[in-house]
Amino acid sequence: MTDTVVIIPAYNEEASIGPLLRELREAVPDLPAVVICDGATDRTAEIARAAGAVVLDLPCNLGVGGAVQAGFQHALARGARLCVRIDADGQHPPSELPKLLDAAARSNSDLIIGSRFSSQGLHTSSVFRFLGIKLLAVFLSLICRKRVTDPTSGFWAVKRPLLHYFAREYPVDYPEPEALALLRRHGYSFDEVPVAFRARAAGRSTIHGWGTVYYALKVGLALLVDRVRVLDPALSRAHTLTRASRAGKIHAM
Repeated sequence: MTDTVVIIPAYNEEASIGPLLRELREAVPDLPAVVICDGATDRTAEIARAAGAVVLDLPCNLGVGGAVQAGFQHALARGARLCVRIDADGQHPPSELPKLLDAAARSNSDLIIGSRFSSQGLHTSSVFRFLGIKLLAVFLSLICRKRVTDPTSGFWAVKRPLLHYFAREYPVDYPEPEALALLRRHGYSFDEVPVAFRARAAGRSTIHGWGTVYYALKVGLALLVDRVRVLDPALSRAHTLTRASRAGKIHAM
């Protein structure tokens, strides 16, 4: 069994999930795909199974944070040392996934983020979305004390130490930026690698226009609240590695 798994949170993505899984099989044929069907009311689960993916069919819609956490819990339970998360809407080209795998193999960081803004490569974004993400990136960089260029990217490669943390605690409302702030407070680390993004294969983002700037302001407020949260020492990276080392179940990549 491979020690790497790809998780794909999906809600009503019947138009894009089939082509995405075919691309994934071509790009990384040896990696198993797990689709977390987040209470979908269309044929997402049926199409994903027909394409050969493992499907976690959630009985109700948890939102992206809950769906992603379910995927992390599944990856942890099956013994994965590396978990790659991509979106079901087609914005994350599977052909770019090897860049994350290579960066994860070379880096000591617990998380590798595929960033559409960390180079001069092309990316798809409206003016409002670009401004909102940039505003959030500046604020999050200050909080994390490390440069963040793409705080809303969900194109991630998560190593097993961090999987232990995310399986127990993962933000629900604003998962990507909040997760970055919280993991840094718990002693985990991240790196970014430039990747190409593309437009959604189908559907429309729920955040657009001036709503993107409003979203950035709301996330900023949530991040400030997170700064005063009392941390659980049992969730720290040092504690996770110590406990796992004693049990002989974890080896940091």
